[in-house]
Amino acid sequence: MADGTVVLITIAKAGGEAIASIDQVRAVAGRGLEGDRYFNKVGTFSSSPGGGRDVTLIESEAIADVARDCGRELDYKDTRRNIVTRGVALNDLIDKEFRVGDVRMRGVRLCEPCKVSFPDADVKKALVNRGGLRADILSDGVISIGDSVHVQ
Repeated sequence: MADGTVVLITIAKAGGEAIASIDQVRAVAGRGLEGDRYFNKVGTFSSSPGGGRDVTLIESEAIADVARDCGRELDYKDTRRNIVTRGVALNDLIDKEFRVGDVRMRGVRLCEPCKVSFPDADVKKALVNRGGLRADILSDGVISIGDSVHVQ
């Protein structure tokens, strides 16, 4: 499979708080991205059971398609996903290992839109099945903008 690229990295300190764009972030296996709400176990869904809480990814192409389909601007940060990628089909990564930079991850499940992230019903509906991927972090490392997303 072709490699993709990291085009944006974001974190939020708590559920519902503003998203901050950063140039790089330390990923910790089984825990998440340092400084993010889920790393600190204060995310909206932190108390919900299940894997896939370490990191969320979304395709820049999906964001552009939804903006076009809904006839409105949609900033990458509006998705509240941790990593925005370009050039990789994230839906294909469920139950697969991949690397973001030197960090190994495993796709767990789709990251379907929720009312917390998408109060606009049209945008929420348009993002069904293209709202991104929830993944577990399998190895520690630093992820930077411009890093490759390599599917194993």
